[in-house]
Amino acid sequence: MFHLSPMRAHSRVSAAALVAGLVLSAAAVVVPAHQAASAPPKGVCDPSRAIGVTRIVEIDTSSGPKFGSQQHKELDFLADGEVVLTFDDGPLRRHTQAVVDALEGECTKATFFMVGSQAVADPEMVKQIYRKGHTVGTHTWSHANLRKLTPLKARHEMELGFSAVAAAAGQPIAPFFRFPFLADTKAMNGYAETRQFGNFSIDVDSLDYKSKSAPAVHAEILKQLAYRKKGILLFHDIQQSTAEALPGLLAALRQKGYKIVHMRAKGKATTLAEFDDIANRDLGRKRVAVAAQPLARRSVTWTMPGPGTSAVGAGAGSQQAAMQVPAANGTRPALGGAVPAPIPAAGQLGTAVVQPGTVGPAAAVEAPIAAPRPRYRAPEPDWRDQILRGTN
Repeated sequence: MFHLSPMRAHSRVSAAALVAGLVLSAAAVVVPAHQAASAPPKGVCDPSRAIGVTRIVEIDTSSGPKFGSQQHKELDFLADGEVVLTFDDGPLRRHTQAVVDALEGECTKATFFMVGSQAVADPEMVKQIYRKGHTVGTHTWSHANLRKLTPLKARHEMELGFSAVAAAAGQPIAPFFRFPFLADTKAMNGYAETRQFGNFSIDVDSLDYKSKSAPAVHAEILKQLAYRKKGILLFHDIQQSTAEALPGLLAALRQKGYKIVHMRAKGKATTLAEFDDIANRDLGRKRVAVAAQPLARRSVTWTMPGPGTSAVGAGAGSQQAAMQVPAANGTRPALGGAVPAPIPAAGQLGTAVVQPGTVGPAAAVEAPIAAPRPRYRAPEPDWRDQILRGTN
């Protein structure tokens, strides 16, 4: 079922969104300019001059829905002129803080897909992001390419990532997941569905990992949006180019009439006790290390289990026991091989619900210019090389 808000209706809705039961209506957290009584206090954004948030989309991940047209074309909750801001690989305070400040300066919100080891390295940064109203998801424990791991080790990366980010946040997080390098697998897609995790690919790539140039990032986003007209945007908050480009880019998006849509989860991610124990131990070790040596604010390293050993340590039982997990739909994925994911029952696809609110005067989206179709993204450099070699 598809409901149109009396305040704002979508001009185009994909048939897939109708089948999925996406329910969209207008919402806003931006106060129209004519309602702004006075300039806001220092350190607070001015809604009358900010891009803000036009709609909030609440996503039901109970069936493991997949989003992002680079890999998944079935579900699309965006109208032309709408974008979602997403940031991967952080937090890395020296750049993440600038990203958070830029978002706050434009009264807007984003989704952060955090690497678990980075979150444990700076839990205060994670808590700040959460406190400011952004959505927090995960990007595995160590940004490993899951296509290069056995299914059991890939499961370990996914689960420990959720446990670590939740431990750093001090509370449950959104059941939102993005594969590092966008490198999904049939087995892990099926596993994510049984764990009721939303799977988020992208529509528009900033390519910020290819350049240290803020103008290049700015131009790349606008070029791709001129072709696609909307989309889930990918940035990396570990990249200096993104940190420097974001204030000007947000202003440009506002001037061109683009609208920010913010994603929230209907429910919270569940974590598994054995991985919570690992994450909490690492978080405790990091606190001790930071207290003794402030320069220790870097990601900790987790050694993956060897062949034939348990994924969760000697106390966790056998390899078979380590693979057991509560199944959302009564079917446990076979992580020993690439088994097709269970097909969700009709009507169980992802649902997006937007809470009603007030929308300011709508600006027309700037007519798209002729632009070459962006090529499919090349694999980005290894994340750990970018951090440890200082190329970001």
